[in-house]
Amino acid sequence: MRAYLDIETTFAGSISVIGIYRPDSGTTQLVGGGVSDVNLYDALEGVSTIITFAGSSFDLPVIRKRLFADLRSEFDHRDLLYVCRRRGLRGGLKVVEQRLGIDRDTAGITGYDAPRLWDRYETRGEQSALDTLLRYNYEDVVNLALLEAILDGAPAAQLAPAVTVLMT
Repeated sequence: MRAYLDIETTFAGSISVIGIYRPDSGTTQLVGGGVSDVNLYDALEGVSTIITFAGSSFDLPVIRKRLFADLRSEFDHRDLLYVCRRRGLRGGLKVVEQRLGIDRDTAGITGYDAPRLWDRYETRGEQSALDTLLRYNYEDVVNLALLEAILDGAPAAQLAPAVTVLMT
């Protein structure tokens, strides 16, 4: 079983959101106080392979540092950044998505906006900022599944629509 994973971080470098998309059950988002090693492992129950984009250099090392969870040693890992590079697709996830015709409702928002959105939510209580951040993260993880299908020449599977948000 595969899981598509992406994290968002705060200005201080802590994890504000962990998004995990599983074709069998939909998307789980661990948010704020819901970001924990226990919740992470619960969301990855039954998974053998984690798929990321630049996860080798960002997502997995940050998870290891912040949650003391060494996902690299416990799961197979496929980093689509390197698959893209081998095929001449350069740039970040959003650039690759555009080149391959993968659409987003959150077009224009980047990883640099994520800490700002979290800060607006946390310091000013702006629910709309959190909603935007969660939608952005959701599109990141779901689009990883679409990207992998395109790269592998496979038909895109029907996406599981369920979303579970865990916060405390």
